[in-house]
Parts: sequence; C-alpha cells; structure tokens
Amino acid sequence: MPYFVYILRSIKDGSYYIGSTRDLSSRLERHNQGRSKYTKANRPWEVIYSETHFNRSAAMKRGREIKKRKSREYIERLASVSSLRRR
Repeated sequence: MPYFVYILRSIKDGSYYIGSTRDLSSRLERHNQGRSKYTKANRPWEVIYSETHFNRSAAMKRGREIKKRKSREYIERLASVSSLRRR
C-alpha cells in the first residue's frame, strides 16, 4: 500500500503543515475534526500538494527534506507545479 507525503494549507490563516500517511482523505478529515494537536487551532485545512511513495520510510524521508528547506516559497512552488499538472 502506498504512502503519501502531503502539504496542507490552513484556510483560516494560510499556514502550512507537512505530514505523511497511508490514507490521505482520512488524514485530512482527522485534521479538520481537530484530532491532531498541532493543526487543531488553524482549521479548516486543504490539501495543496501530495506525493506517492512506495513505503513509509521513503515518505517520511521526503517529508523531512521538505521541512528542512523551511521555505514558504519552496512549498508554494511545489503546490503551483502540482496544480498545473492537474489541469
């Protein structure tokens, strides 16, 4: 079963959250229900980017790479490239 690295954007304040999961739709639902401590205060959230990986280790490694950049510009660039592919 694949794993996903995802980036959420808060509709409330525009902040970002980076995570990984096996079930992206279920995980987004949990974030929006307030069941995640970090994201609870900035609900609602929307998925702006996701990548598929073959295992948990690869997904977590990629998530750490994105987080290490600490760059809003990088996250927004990933999201814009992703939205162009969906058109």
